[in-house]
Amino acid sequence: MRNIYRLLAQQYDPLGFLIPYTTRAKVIVQHLWDKKRGWDDPHLPENLLHAWRLWESELGQLSQITLPRCYTDPHSDCSKSHRSLHVFCDASERAYGSVAYLRTDQGEGKVQVAFLAARSRVAPKKQLSIPRLELCGALTGAQLASVLKKELTLDIQDVVFWTDSTTVLNWLHSDSCRYKVFVGTRVAEVQELSAGASWRYVDSGTNPADDITRGKTVAQLAGENRWSRGPPFLQLPPSLWPQAPVGEAKEEVDELKKPVFCGLLTGSASPAIPDVKQFSTYEELLKATAQLMHGAATDTSHPDADDFRRAELALLRHSQMESFPKEFTLLKSEKLIPSSSRLITLAPEYDKASDLIRVGGRLRRCEGLSPEVLHPVLLEPAHPVTKLLIQRCDNKLNHPGAERVFAELRRKYWILRGREAVRRHQHYCPECKKWRGQPEVPKMADLPPSSLRLFRPAFYSTGMDCFGPMLIKVGRRTEKRWGILFKCLTTRAVHLDLLVNMDVDSFLMSLRRFIARRGKPFELLSDQGTNFRGASKELQEAFTALTPDLRQQLAAEQIRFSFNPPSAPHFGGSWEREVRSVKTALRTTLGAQIVSEEVLRTVLLEVESILNSRPLGYVSSDIADPDPITPYSLLMGRPDCSLPQVFYPESELLSRKRWRHTQVLADQFWKHFIRHFMPTLQPRQKWHKETDNIAVGSVVLIVDQQTPRALWQIGTVKTILPGADDRVRAAVVQVKDRTYTRPVARLIRLPVLPQDSA
Repeated sequence: MRNIYRLLAQQYDPLGFLIPYTTRAKVIVQHLWDKKRGWDDPHLPENLLHAWRLWESELGQLSQITLPRCYTDPHSDCSKSHRSLHVFCDASERAYGSVAYLRTDQGEGKVQVAFLAARSRVAPKKQLSIPRLELCGALTGAQLASVLKKELTLDIQDVVFWTDSTTVLNWLHSDSCRYKVFVGTRVAEVQELSAGASWRYVDSGTNPADDITRGKTVAQLAGENRWSRGPPFLQLPPSLWPQAPVGEAKEEVDELKKPVFCGLLTGSASPAIPDVKQFSTYEELLKATAQLMHGAATDTSHPDADDFRRAELALLRHSQMESFPKEFTLLKSEKLIPSSSRLITLAPEYDKASDLIRVGGRLRRCEGLSPEVLHPVLLEPAHPVTKLLIQRCDNKLNHPGAERVFAELRRKYWILRGREAVRRHQHYCPECKKWRGQPEVPKMADLPPSSLRLFRPAFYSTGMDCFGPMLIKVGRRTEKRWGILFKCLTTRAVHLDLLVNMDVDSFLMSLRRFIARRGKPFELLSDQGTNFRGASKELQEAFTALTPDLRQQLAAEQIRFSFNPPSAPHFGGSWEREVRSVKTALRTTLGAQIVSEEVLRTVLLEVESILNSRPLGYVSSDIADPDPITPYSLLMGRPDCSLPQVFYPESELLSRKRWRHTQVLADQFWKHFIRHFMPTLQPRQKWHKETDNIAVGSVVLIVDQQTPRALWQIGTVKTILPGADDRVRAAVVQVKDRTYTRPVARLIRLPVLPQDSA
């Protein structure tokens, strides 16, 4: 097999002039692969080997084949000449293909025909009918003509296709949608490629494409023949060309699509019911149906229990006839439903008493259960009656979980894909959303500029928070003290201080002590007091009164103050997490004992030292790696205040001046900060998915962790506060005559409530 392929691949024939000869080898190779054979299998069938050796022996005669370079002589190459492209197609059980010729008519009976190109394909292993193979040959002809029209630079006035199959001609003059997929797709492609061309009939005796399917020897291709010069009738005027046989071609009935009946089967007249889509509850629909069947002209007439029972049966019957028309008709006629029906696994049965389809199932031998439980009514989940039934059951059970509603419905109704239908209803139910809805948190934002102020002094951008109260001992009495935390948002350095009172004066004095020790910050960030962990009611009231005075004081100092939205601790997560660390350290150190103010202040400073000695980023266990940097590396020039001062050799210092020594320490801090710690800030630890931005006018439920869920307020979004990435993370919500600014992480979007009709 390897040598056979090698010899066959050596025949370079881009125009396809040798196709009648090479197609013989392709057919032999196809027969060799009928059974599983290896590339070097020596045991090949003798008859095929004999055919191959005969084909191989003709290779020495290829030098006898000549092909003229010019399509026409110089006298015919003029603008007055009429050029037309003729493509002949044919197929057999072994192969199919097409060949193209250029016909140049000078006028006065002077015609020249030249070979252009040819294509062939071996018939597929799967047995196809001759008409289908002839259609495949016509497709190769249309594709060949499309390529030639693009590649030839000659002006071709006409394109004519020839085939000896009247069935193919009949297909190509019909609509492709009438036939099966195999024929229809190929007919459509041929019609598209040969648009504007004409398809004509040619008998097999004068069809040059017949040489492709029958095969020729090299000696037969070497001389003057029909393959190289085209069929003789192309030398004649068009009026003398072959004509289609008289009579209509026989239609291939097997290739036509099966007709499909489109209609509506109606059974016995069922009682009229109102339009289901006009009702919002099942009770209203049932009442209207009962009144319509009862014949009540006004609302003063009240149907009895039997009327409501008949009305419910009519609604269920109407739902089943619309959802399962074929199954309903067959079961009512005591016939079997098809195996492809979606109800086949439930063994449906027709109940003559109620005129409904019920589940047959496998529980009929169970004693102690009512017939409705053993044989529930079958319903389609998307039908409006089914949706109203699910809504009624959900309201009746006060909006429990989906499993509870589904189990209750199963006692009387069998809804296909019932769990999915119940969950879909509860997803859009406003009341269910109130009890089980969760906020849709936007994708985590990029780090703010306050966390990326490189090469700035420590505490340039500072977040602050208060915590407490903490009890101290003053003589024989106890008093309250509060702690305040300042955190550098870039270097993660921490500054702790103690507040005597939660008022404006105490805070401002603490701020002045902070500025005196750490320098004046560029900006201060804080929340609005309602989220201070462990803060008492006095803290909230003091911060509310503190805000106006604080702004006046900070404006004079040129310090920018930024507030986070209320109920948004994640907006200040950087310093909120430090508050937790401080509380944990105090709890571990002091426990439940009450100490004096001096001891408490000392412990706070020790905690501050511990927090500022924490390494930033990954700590390597390899001794060859450099020591990790800490906030103290920038504040004090050494990673830990408990260690002795670091001495640098003279080669690492620019000079012995103190300010240059400090500059070297700062440069080393920022170099390690950027190289080792800053890349760790890249990942988003949570909130990875994109969510739709909350819009103005949305109805939301405001989450309040201090109250039960039943008391959470419902409002309307009046203003959105988008961030730098255009994602909305906070919004202004109006509840009656008051407005609240809340983060989106504390807002649960509710479905739009339907307006009551007047």
